[in-house]
Amino acid sequence: MSNSVHVAIAILYQNNQFLLQLRDNIPNIVHPGHWGLFGGHLEPGENPDIALQRELLEEIGYIPLNLLKFGCYPDAQAVRHVYHAPLTVELNQLVLHEGWDMDLATIEQIKQGSRHSQKAEGVYPLVPTVQKILLDFQKSKLSEN
Repeated sequence: MSNSVHVAIAILYQNNQFLLQLRDNIPNIVHPGHWGLFGGHLEPGENPDIALQRELLEEIGYIPLNLLKFGCYPDAQAVRHVYHAPLTVELNQLVLHEGWDMDLATIEQIKQGSRHSQKAEGVYPLVPTVQKILLDFQKSKLSEN
């Protein structure tokens, strides 16, 4: 797995809803036009905690105070270091710097596997791995803290 791509992603939650990013619909990225979590690639030698803080600042201009490790999800595509934290600001206080849209999704929408985007004017699927991670997280009951 040492040659695998490593990414750090964040489950940010508020009022039993989860912050999702609608990925740009461009063909040269992984999962274009899919809802995913904010975060990104680790730079060479970078710690996942630091990488996630850097990515969140770049993508939405926000770093949660208490990012805690939830788990690690390796597959053929990437090793995903997953963290979680409450979203302590209103959605309109975040500034989307990367992606097509962002919104909060209910667990019902996550189970359904797709979510409407007003900005992108359509219904878009969740990245399957992200759906699994969020359902695992919901089952773990960490989201109720």
